[in-house]
Amino acid sequence: MTILLPAESGELRSYAPRSRTALPGARLPLRSRVVYAAAHVVADPLRTVADGPAAVDWDATLAFRRHLWAHGLGVAEAMDTAQRGMGLDWPRAAELIRRSSAQARAEGGRIVCGVGTDQLTVPAAGPDEVAAAYEEQLAVVEDAGSRAVLMASRALAAVAKGPEDYLEVYGRLLRQAAEPVVLHWLGPMFDPALEGYWGSDDLDAATDTFVEVVSAHPNKVDGVKISLLDAGREVALRRRLPEGVRCYTGDDFHYPELVEGDAQGFSHALLGVFDPLAPLAAAAVSALDTGDAARFRALLDPTVPLARHLFRAPTRHYKTGVVLLAWLAGHQTHFTMVGGRQAARSLPHLATAYELADRLGLFPDPALAESRMRALLAVHGVDA
Repeated sequence: MTILLPAESGELRSYAPRSRTALPGARLPLRSRVVYAAAHVVADPLRTVADGPAAVDWDATLAFRRHLWAHGLGVAEAMDTAQRGMGLDWPRAAELIRRSSAQARAEGGRIVCGVGTDQLTVPAAGPDEVAAAYEEQLAVVEDAGSRAVLMASRALAAVAKGPEDYLEVYGRLLRQAAEPVVLHWLGPMFDPALEGYWGSDDLDAATDTFVEVVSAHPNKVDGVKISLLDAGREVALRRRLPEGVRCYTGDDFHYPELVEGDAQGFSHALLGVFDPLAPLAAAAVSALDTGDAARFRALLDPTVPLARHLFRAPTRHYKTGVVLLAWLAGHQTHFTMVGGRQAARSLPHLATAYELADRLGLFPDPALAESRMRALLAVHGVDA
């Protein structure tokens, strides 16, 4: 049986979905790499909130985190993939952090949580106000018993006059952090408001400032997460980090080669694309644990076309494809996102995501995925 999928040209093409799937297993716990999946939130389409069209379905959201932990992955909570600044406001993010941190303790799962400044709904007066906003969120994460990811701040990018402001704000935060944190450098392809982060549009100069922050506080930095989609730049930065500071790749285009590494080192992972790829990611790292790099690449290399498709420009809308795949895989009962972001990608884009995921065997129940894809197509007037 085939299904008709729309192409970018508007024409319909025939695709024959697979009838069954058998995802490889992993030997847990994973040992050779620290691997986090940045997890999405599940909306509740049956309830409304005062500031948006959808609330959070806490039960389904936490169930998905248990799915990630069951595969041996850590959860990177309340980050970009969870629609921070794109549908998920700070009050709901704070609740998400508290709920997920409690669930992590109950499950014995690894978790880190995003700390930002998105409670600042009007422009900040200056770096001190930005630092205070960071401190408020850091306190929530630490009170919840989790470690923090210091995310890039739109507010700081707007008020910083140069590298010295970044050095001052991050130094202030690192000096008071109770536990080592992850520093996150999110590139403007993910958020255009972060252009010129670390005080310069020159990436070499920005990298120098970033490394200076880390080098001044190596005992307070667990690792750095690099989301620039530039493998060469990540490798160069990785080699400049102080001993004991991890590099977590956030490169959803080049993750197989970066996580495998080379004779001079490797990257750990903190990736949005590992939200839909969790079973394959776990199996691949499990192979790496035994020294089988060929098996690792054989499992992960075929996933790159799907990742590149999900994260194609405008990259910030990758969450739409991630949530689509969660719905098709049976992890949630609907394709609705907080803030209505399910409309951020075109039907042809979503159809290609379905096909690429199906070819990889990502859907535990291919018939369910096909049925749901047909329902989505029908809503858009396609008799598949």
